[in-house]
Amino acid sequence: MMGVRRTTARSGVPPFGLQWSLWQTRAPLLGCLLLSSALAQAQDSPAMFEATEVTETAEAGLQAERAPRVGLRVVPSLTLAQTFTDNVRLSATNKQSEQVSVLNPALRVSSDAGRLRGFLDYGFNEVFYAQDTSPRQTQHAMNSLATLELVNQRVFVDFSGKISQQTISALGTQPSRSTAVADNQTEVSSYRLTPYLRGQFMDLASYEARYSHSLTQSRSSAVSDVSTDDASLALSGATAFSQLGWSAQASAQGVDYEQGRSTRSSAQSLGLSYALMPQLSASANVGRESNNYTSLNQQSYTTHGVGLNWAASEMTRLSASRQNRSFGVAHSVSLEHRTGRTVWKYTDSKDVVSTPSQVAQVGLGSIYDLLFSQFATVQPDPAARARLVNGFLQANNLSPDATVTRSFLTAALSVQRRQDLSLALLGQRSTVTLLVSRSEGRRLDTLTSGTDDFSSSAQLVQQGFSVNLAHRLTPDYSAALALSRVNTSGALSAQDSSLRSMSLSLATPLGQRSAASVGVNRVRFSSAASSYTENVLTANLTVQF
Repeated sequence: MMGVRRTTARSGVPPFGLQWSLWQTRAPLLGCLLLSSALAQAQDSPAMFEATEVTETAEAGLQAERAPRVGLRVVPSLTLAQTFTDNVRLSATNKQSEQVSVLNPALRVSSDAGRLRGFLDYGFNEVFYAQDTSPRQTQHAMNSLATLELVNQRVFVDFSGKISQQTISALGTQPSRSTAVADNQTEVSSYRLTPYLRGQFMDLASYEARYSHSLTQSRSSAVSDVSTDDASLALSGATAFSQLGWSAQASAQGVDYEQGRSTRSSAQSLGLSYALMPQLSASANVGRESNNYTSLNQQSYTTHGVGLNWAASEMTRLSASRQNRSFGVAHSVSLEHRTGRTVWKYTDSKDVVSTPSQVAQVGLGSIYDLLFSQFATVQPDPAARARLVNGFLQANNLSPDATVTRSFLTAALSVQRRQDLSLALLGQRSTVTLLVSRSEGRRLDTLTSGTDDFSSSAQLVQQGFSVNLAHRLTPDYSAALALSRVNTSGALSAQDSSLRSMSLSLATPLGQRSAASVGVNRVRFSSAASSYTENVLTANLTVQF
């Protein structure tokens, strides 16, 4: 087992200076525009599901709610899980069977009215190993995202937090579940607090000022904690020409790695935007950036970029930008298209990151996001739509937070390019989701003393897919089949690995507030250093109070 330690939060050095930066991105804008146009012309009728269709689909299990906002909701729950595995230590030669019992008390708090909007999901697993292959464990889990409106439409505070089990190294043995006895995973906590002020300065300009402090900590002494401070000021306004607008941004950032070094950056930019037509606008910006990413002292660079924003219809949207930065070209592309029974999303981004995207990313999951977008026409109210999506997920035995590539922990700034394609197909009784992802990273700060995967491999590439098929066998029973594969490639062929998984599960409600499920899972991991196979049988009972 990994050593456990307690860490003291480091405040980091507050950011200095102001930075002006606008749209950032790369990508063949014309190609995306043509693709979006083709999708828009091929889309179904703008009307999506009739409300009765969606309600019927979600009726199995927990019935989808359409109630108006009710303010604060508190839903406690208790899950009992029993897992039988034939290889609890993930060994290639010395397989050991184990019976793992998990007790999971959890609490969901949500607010969709008043000055506080958001949710908090918190729970912990008490894990018991019948054959004593590991001591009893306590694993915490949290996912929280909330906004507090302190002054009406003027002063706000955002909070986000996440606690989860994460992979330490992408080059080590990859566990398929949090209860495996494996050295290559640890508990990671990430928090972000962001107060901000927005308003209008007479009729001249709108403004927004933000400050953000984030902290990521790990229970393992093998990886580095990191704290980040950001400050920004953004201004925007109109000109004498109705189609022409202007904007300015200034920002500063300080990043402090406990086992590495501190980096500082600041930037300023000025930009113009022009509405080519009501649905299409273009922008351009120019500015200066200063940082010590690749040097001991601050170095200054000229930056410039372009952007495009196209809202073809309520069903099809495209945004893209490209920015010349100190480390090269940064870009961001986002395309979403919906039809009557499908939703497609594609994103492609490249930028500097202080932590891998999945470690600190807070949200309800990729599949949840797809369905939330899909049901927008059926239920425009966000709070009621969230309850509709949750009911649909539970009725169809779907996991909202399925992912493809696996995150790993770093000790210095890196440059990451990430591409994600997600698709949901909704039928009367069947739902298919497809997630395809590719990430490519390299270390940017080569002066650091911190040690991570980039210390042994100049570049890491992860790519894979996940397919989920859910089918309602009867109004009370649903089955789900999930297939996934992730390939990891390092600078050396000996660092390459593959993780494949196949699972089949059956779920049914036992009443209005309880549900049971049983599932089987087969996992196969292969690499030059270590390989293993594992067969798992799991039974779950969940009760809401």
